[in-house]
Amino acid sequence: MNAARRGVATDEMKAVARVEDVTLGWLIPKIPNGSIIIPHNNARLQKIRVVGIGKGMKTKVNVNIGNSTLNQNLEDEVKKAEVAIRYHADTIMDLSDGGDVGIFRRRLLEAAPIAFGTVPVYEAYNYGVEKHKNPLDITEDDFLNAFEHNVKDGVDYTTIHSGITKDIAKRILAVNRHAGIVSKGGTITAAWMLKYDKENPYYEHFDYLIELARKYDVTFSLGDALRPGSILDSHDELQVQEMINISRLTKIAHEKDVQVMVEGPGHVPLNEVAANVRLAKSLIGEVPYYVLGPLVTDVASGHDHIASAIGAAISASEGVDLLCYLTPAEHLALPTADEVKAGLIAYRIAAHAGDLVKLREKAIKWDMEMTEARRTLNWEKQIALSIDPEEASRIHARTGQLKGNTVPCTMCGGACVYIMLPQQRFAKTEVEKLQQTG
Repeated sequence: MNAARRGVATDEMKAVARVEDVTLGWLIPKIPNGSIIIPHNNARLQKIRVVGIGKGMKTKVNVNIGNSTLNQNLEDEVKKAEVAIRYHADTIMDLSDGGDVGIFRRRLLEAAPIAFGTVPVYEAYNYGVEKHKNPLDITEDDFLNAFEHNVKDGVDYTTIHSGITKDIAKRILAVNRHAGIVSKGGTITAAWMLKYDKENPYYEHFDYLIELARKYDVTFSLGDALRPGSILDSHDELQVQEMINISRLTKIAHEKDVQVMVEGPGHVPLNEVAANVRLAKSLIGEVPYYVLGPLVTDVASGHDHIASAIGAAISASEGVDLLCYLTPAEHLALPTADEVKAGLIAYRIAAHAGDLVKLREKAIKWDMEMTEARRTLNWEKQIALSIDPEEASRIHARTGQLKGNTVPCTMCGGACVYIMLPQQRFAKTEVEKLQQTG
């Protein structure tokens, strides 16, 4: 942020401007005002594909991977990271909370040369489990040390649950919430505050976090500890109160040249998705908004990537900047590499669908090219333009259709509209030529 305030174009800014097809004159002023962020830790050793997130940028997609206390297989997580890169995730987060989380984090950082995020409170939790066999047997210093370990390792952005205070935690016990707290980081923090009757270390020592974030140029992703975990809890008082706190903390971070994005829900019924984005933006301003879905129904177990992609598309169209994907395994198990792919593809579709609304002229060029390829029965181009070319190619070829041919697919066969009315396959000038020679 400091460089942008001085009008200095960094290599990261130049890269983002090229990818997004915008000028540096347009981009640079939006970084110091907080409406666009470029997460990139200055301690990150490897060269990464930097990404711009925020107003006027294409909607980005984040992939979550990482182990749990019940399943710790580093190579599986590396494979998932590789799948995320292969299918064009924009950012990736390591949510590991089991085993040696530092080893997992550093290995996944190497495997994923894109903007990389973590949740430091998971490391604090892990420390309690590994050292004391009790996740809550940790101190304020353990919370802060976990954050420091993450940023020193090169993490580009960190989810910090700073918005949930001791007073709000006490309100949780009095409010009739159907699903309670479903954020792991939020639950750990709330349980710790209630056990020791102490303030949230990430709230009380926010200035210290800012110092470290500024030193390493780390972006805050201010976490929604109180996001609704059921559509029945959408927009309750706890969620809104936390968002108000987060909006204030965002302003404090900006004053100290620390980049911020704000996290959102969660589980939200279809008719409230747009309202959620508008409410959040009214509180946080043009700061990038990062949402998990949201899921528009609670009954899609095994298909939550679909249920949440519906909410994600609406969110993106309303101005959400970064979508956190869900996989078919959400609520059931750690995802496999194939489920990571399924979730990522669903969310890339949702992101583009949203961009067709908020970035119409830029986004629609892709669809125009696909329309032309379909009209002319150009199968190679259709496949190349697909979000998932491998799957498109597999399906097209399974009935013996050959690469490069222009015959109709087996859906319509001889009734193909471009065969029955062949003039449709040609441009206007070509039709006129045919008429003249005919």
